[in-house]
Amino acid sequence: MLNVLFVGLGGFVGAILRYLLGLIPVENPNGFPVCTFLINIIGAFAIGIVTALAMKYSSFDPKLVLFLKTGICGGFTTFSTFSLETMELFKSGSVAVGITYIILSVTLCILAVMLGQFLVK
Repeated sequence: MLNVLFVGLGGFVGAILRYLLGLIPVENPNGFPVCTFLINIIGAFAIGIVTALAMKYSSFDPKLVLFLKTGICGGFTTFSTFSLETMELFKSGSVAVGITYIILSVTLCILAVMLGQFLVK
């Protein structure tokens, strides 16, 4: 139950950070979602650092890892988890699975958003 609390608190922090960064006004004439793009890159970078530190230092508290990785990064962006999982597939030699995961995730998630919007209309 304590683990759930750490994840929840981290998610709270991550979601607030995402919201605040999303408020930054960015001029973008072509419509590219710069804030979300940067949030996803920052989240992927952060989850990479957290996992590397946890692997490098065995004394890294597992509850802190939950707070940072699943909580903050998960609340900030799930794209960070997607990026980490894809990288782990590549590192393990499952390149075809990684590429399939990328293509299916991006394609099906966009289609799911379209379907959700269609169903609400």
